[in-house]
Amino acid sequence: MAIRIALHHQTSYRFDRPVSAAPHVIRLRPAPHTRTPIHAYSLNIEPTPHFINWLQDPFGNFQARLVFPEKIRKLAVTVDLIAEMTVINPFDFFVEDYAEEYPFSYPLTLRQELAPYLEIQEDGPLLREWLVEVSREPLRIVDFLVAINLRLNQAIGYIIRMEPGVQSCEETLTNRTGSCRDTAWLLVQILRHLGLAARFVSGYLVQLTADLKALDGPSGPTADFTDLHAWAEVFIPGAGWIGLDPTSGLFAGEGHIPLACTPTPPSAAPVTGATDPCEVEFGFDMRVTRIHEDPRVTKPYTEEQWRTIEALGYAVDEQLRAGDVRLTMGGEPTFVSIDDMDGAEWTTAAMGPTKRKLGGRLLKKLRDRFAPNGFLHYSQGKWYPGESLPRWALSCYWRNDGLPLWHDPRWIADDEAPQGFGPEQAQTFAAELSRRLGVSAERLIPGYEDVYYYLWQERTLPVNIDPLKFDLKDDEERRRLAILLERGLNTVTGYALPLRWDPAAAENGWRSGPWALRREHLYLIPGDSPMGYRLPLSALPWVGETDRDIPHPQSLFEFRTALGDAHGEVMRRYSEFLRGGAESSPHAVQQQPTVDQSAVIHTALCVEPRDGHLHVFMPPLERLEQYLDLLACVEQTAAGLQMPVRVEGYPPPSDWRVRKFAVTPDPGVIEVNIHPAGGWDELKQNIEGLYEDARQSRLGTEKFMLDGRHTGTGGGNHVTLGGATPSDSPFLRRPELLRSLLSYWQHHPSLSTLFSGLFIGPTSQAPRIDEARNDSLYELEIAFQQLPPGEAPQPWLVDRLLRNLLVDLSGNTHRAEFCIDKLYSPDSATGRLGLVEMRAFEMPPHARMSLMQMLLLRGLVARFWEQPYPNRPLARWGTRIHDQFMLPHYVWADFKDVMADLQQTGYAFESDWFLPFFEFRFPHYGDIVQQDIQLELRQALEPWHVLGEEQALGGTARYVDSSVERMQVKVRGMTGERHVVACNGRRVPLRPTGVEGEFVAGVRYRAWQPPSALHPTIPVHAPLVFDLVDTWNERSIGGCTYHVVHPGGRSYDSFPVNANEAEARRFTRFWPYGHTPGPMTPPAEEPNPYFPCTLDLRRR
Repeated sequence: MAIRIALHHQTSYRFDRPVSAAPHVIRLRPAPHTRTPIHAYSLNIEPTPHFINWLQDPFGNFQARLVFPEKIRKLAVTVDLIAEMTVINPFDFFVEDYAEEYPFSYPLTLRQELAPYLEIQEDGPLLREWLVEVSREPLRIVDFLVAINLRLNQAIGYIIRMEPGVQSCEETLTNRTGSCRDTAWLLVQILRHLGLAARFVSGYLVQLTADLKALDGPSGPTADFTDLHAWAEVFIPGAGWIGLDPTSGLFAGEGHIPLACTPTPPSAAPVTGATDPCEVEFGFDMRVTRIHEDPRVTKPYTEEQWRTIEALGYAVDEQLRAGDVRLTMGGEPTFVSIDDMDGAEWTTAAMGPTKRKLGGRLLKKLRDRFAPNGFLHYSQGKWYPGESLPRWALSCYWRNDGLPLWHDPRWIADDEAPQGFGPEQAQTFAAELSRRLGVSAERLIPGYEDVYYYLWQERTLPVNIDPLKFDLKDDEERRRLAILLERGLNTVTGYALPLRWDPAAAENGWRSGPWALRREHLYLIPGDSPMGYRLPLSALPWVGETDRDIPHPQSLFEFRTALGDAHGEVMRRYSEFLRGGAESSPHAVQQQPTVDQSAVIHTALCVEPRDGHLHVFMPPLERLEQYLDLLACVEQTAAGLQMPVRVEGYPPPSDWRVRKFAVTPDPGVIEVNIHPAGGWDELKQNIEGLYEDARQSRLGTEKFMLDGRHTGTGGGNHVTLGGATPSDSPFLRRPELLRSLLSYWQHHPSLSTLFSGLFIGPTSQAPRIDEARNDSLYELEIAFQQLPPGEAPQPWLVDRLLRNLLVDLSGNTHRAEFCIDKLYSPDSATGRLGLVEMRAFEMPPHARMSLMQMLLLRGLVARFWEQPYPNRPLARWGTRIHDQFMLPHYVWADFKDVMADLQQTGYAFESDWFLPFFEFRFPHYGDIVQQDIQLELRQALEPWHVLGEEQALGGTARYVDSSVERMQVKVRGMTGERHVVACNGRRVPLRPTGVEGEFVAGVRYRAWQPPSALHPTIPVHAPLVFDLVDTWNERSIGGCTYHVVHPGGRSYDSFPVNANEAEARRFTRFWPYGHTPGPMTPPAEEPNPYFPCTLDLRRR
């Protein structure tokens, strides 16, 4: 993600007459210890003639001494330099043991060497008063420096001061303002008074405008900025000189380019010298220009590129409309917290303390953006084996025709603002709701927790445990028991209203009835779920299977009429009731049926006060119209009583007349099931809106490993393709479209690897069809022959032919790269949605990258709809899938073939648009140039293996071995007969790429040594030393070192907080030096017939 900048600085003095000039000293060359890479430097002096001599002052700074033999009318100093703004982590240093905490003392020898930087030159009452407030209690030196720097930044206001020289410390403290050099000198004196060696630094400050504006605090400059600047450096044993910038309150980073570091400000002045007395006109110009930017995840495209991409998006739309494809695209993007990347809920756990709160915030933001008149539904989500409680699911529904589904958002309760409702309010709400439904309030049944069960459970607790005390770390059963005992077991949990839709009932259609229970009260099944899930339905009078009234969902292929106005209908019925309709109409309030088993209603609506909110539990219903009728009654009741509610329970029946999105938890992430979009414009609104609302909810799309590798979120970005209705699905209407995509993906492995996450391979959750299953390719070719060309009248055909082939190693249809378990499943109506899910895509860090990914899919669908891909034999890649196509070079070469293919068929895709994906998936570690030979290292892909079952708490677990990594070595300008590349003394099997002098290979190595892994006895291969070996002279002519672990042995305790810190961690591992010294015998070749492009350091 390199950004190279050109810095231009000109200082000029114009004299009113020719003057004699004494020798001048220019200190405008980056100091030797600058950490910002300087690629080019130029100093130009006017006028000529002049003589220049470069030297270093006693402190190691570069100085240019100028002598002018003639009188001058003008003196102009122009500096141009090119720097690479490689991210520097200012906290990446070590400290000697004795200096870990402040205060400490320098050893005598070191103190003598630092004598000029310990000299106290200023003192005064205000300075002493400032120092008195500095605590001398032991404190980590890093925290101490941060606190001192920040305190000074807050105490002294920044001003631009044009007067020469530096204010005294007393002046700066009196005025409480100062320029950068004033506060820097003040900080130097403060540090020296505290016993720390400090020096004054003058240099260049480069600040680039941020790609993303900060959520907290300042976002930095609004435009790229540079200027001369001053700051301080403090010497900490073990760490060396550490830059502190009191102007910003931050440590010095890559934007601080030191020019002169000295004990006092005068010897660090950029220009010093003298002339005859005269009138002077001063000129100053500084600017910074970006001259090169690698594609990066925070700014993947220029505005010009994006306009071209948008134009192509509309062109693909036109092609899809012309072909009557009726394609819609949705997906399941995933997000992680930006504040707690190390927490279990954002790494491995599906549930956690903050995930539900952040998910609720995101749900409301998305509702305001996409469905202001939609209603929010809170339901129970998936429940996987090994999880003690089911997950939650938050959904928002709204009507396709634009009419409101929920009129007033005020009556949707805010989860973060409890209303304090209890059983009394629940009874009032339930009674009023019964009136609006036209059923008797006498049918309301209060529900209680099972007294006998919880009394028994209380008796089973250890004698030294108080059942009334609990904390969040306690066992779930104990917490539940403590809460219930504190509340009282005789307290009403909620009210149940037996309810079902009766088509035979006149007017309103709602019918209630009695529940005959063996016990005197309605006791709920013990648990934490909403009341509606814990009703003792098995205790109701037994009904034979043939007599049970089981709701059957309506087929999504059935014709549906337009939805009516449910709110208007409910209001009409209730108005008639209030006008006295109850006396005139026998159906205004349904009469209680006699106690008859055939009339027992097995579904119920529940009203439950929980956590200060009123929760309305919706029963299962067959038709959407019935659900909307009941929902309208709930809203009007809430509005009438001014009681906000939360709707939970069963969701509306699946129906294409309403749309929805959902927010659900997944291991380590929050997943958003975004509603499908029919066109490019709608797709842009969906994706860009989702990314922005997630960010405002403090959810991000980036996660990193400890070593700085970018992993996306780890939860994927499963893209779904289908139609507005199942009957519109292009994959059901024309099965050869799916066959074309499958064949094309199999012929081009780059489509699988360029967009995938880290977890790839035969045992991953989205394996390719040909990974370790060549027999499936043979069967798949037979299935392709059975698919009819053109449009097919049998929607089930494509599912029946491919369902048992598009599976993972265990036969799971949901764990495949092309997932069709919701295409036309025989299981249920919710499995016959006409959808194909692309499960191998990782979550793109930027919204425009996600749109680019989807545009590629849209282009391929349009292309294969118009002209199906020829039914050619599938490729038998064999081990090349896990050899060649793990390396960035071969992935990119194959992907360029895809781009060329699309261009030939009229779709103007450009391979450069996917460079952000390439840099994201294959980050650059570093490169060197030796004798015109360039050696480059990049991260490559490595399959992860699922290990065998092991005993774990509560059952068994299967771990994934991610301890092996792979790196690509690419060499340019090499003479193959003379030079070879060695890694740790072993020959790298370089293969020619087809470009003269260019070779590429991979290196597999053990990066860390977990207890559960393949070959756990093989140690970590650290470091990796790469040598360019001259076989004629039998010596290494140069090389580089990649430290698999931190070169100083540092073990990070936390994950990087952003891409900048992650990049800094990656770059610290690469050294552009460190070859093998002395004579070196060229290593012998190690042919590997199975992986010819890869050197596996684990194998001998």
